[in-house]
Amino acid sequence: MQFGGVSYVAILVAAIVGFVFGAAYYGVLSKQWMKAARITPKGGGPAMPGASLLITSFVCELVMAWTLAGIVGHLGAGQVTLWNGVVTGFLVWLGFMATTLAVNQRYEGFGWDLTLIDAGHWLGVALLMGAIIGWWG
Repeated sequence: MQFGGVSYVAILVAAIVGFVFGAAYYGVLSKQWMKAARITPKGGGPAMPGASLLITSFVCELVMAWTLAGIVGHLGAGQVTLWNGVVTGFLVWLGFMATTLAVNQRYEGFGWDLTLIDAGHWLGVALLMGAIIGWWG
């Protein structure tokens, strides 16, 4: 089964990898992220997200992977490649994710430290998803 020349399995795997990457990324940077996001944990340790937040996150990752697959698939026949997936992931990150984060977090009064942490996460997600989608295409 395919969507725009891209396997639905690749889309699912890309979403799973993006979700796991986010868990590892924020696991490593949890203290820095919480400080930058001005979150004070109850009980002194990092707060664990609830099930509904994790489900929402994964569903959003799935939509993101499906959309990225559609963009990569629109490059045309024979163009769904590892390289094109990575380049497309980077361009989507640069043009939409990084810019949206920068604008929203400026209006929300957060510092650039939060933007850099969050943008780094989304860059990793976009590159991994693009690579998987392109590779499996």
